[in-house]
Amino acid sequence: METTQRKPLGLEVKQASPVRITYCLYARKSTEQEDKQVLSIDSQIQEMEKMARNEGLEIVVTKKESHSAKEAGQRPVFNEIVEELKEGRFSGILTWAPDRIARNAGDLGRIVDLMDQQKLVEIRTFGQKFSNTPNDKFMLMILGSQAKLENDNKVINVKRGLRARFQMGLWPCTAPTGYLNSKNVDKRCHVEIDPVRAPIIKQIFEKVAYCI
Repeated sequence: METTQRKPLGLEVKQASPVRITYCLYARKSTEQEDKQVLSIDSQIQEMEKMARNEGLEIVVTKKESHSAKEAGQRPVFNEIVEELKEGRFSGILTWAPDRIARNAGDLGRIVDLMDQQKLVEIRTFGQKFSNTPNDKFMLMILGSQAKLENDNKVINVKRGLRARFQMGLWPCTAPTGYLNSKNVDKRCHVEIDPVRAPIIKQIFEKVAYCI
């Protein structure tokens, strides 16, 4: 005997449409000096725009800044992104790597809180994707903590190197005015007389001495 099953009237199940995510592309370099990491921001933007085209991601705004992420709440552009996420202007962040977003616990906590509040739906990096799931948020926190550890260790290692130079009788930092850091590979950390500025510095000291 053949039987057929009929769906009760009015109980058709409608599938929820996928959430449309719009992204803010955020590019950052760590130093504010124009002569350092000069190509970093442009290369980040180019790579992430290419990825967005390949994967059909919608970028509604691109933001960039030259500021260290070592201290919490000190980046004006990042603070703008947080406020605009709260306002719903976009729901995702597209960035080169997790350490571009935060290298401190404070800013990282703000990002995770926005995920918990469902204001931030997704973070896309060049090789990873983070959404509002326990595992993704845990991994994001781990990577952010790792970036902070690298920053903290860098400070310790730099100070150790400076102490070692000082103990060896070498100049530990940039040469004072009137001198130049040696460019000779065999004489690193040595200082040499600046042929342009040294005579001027000498004249200044002589004039002060004679006036007295």
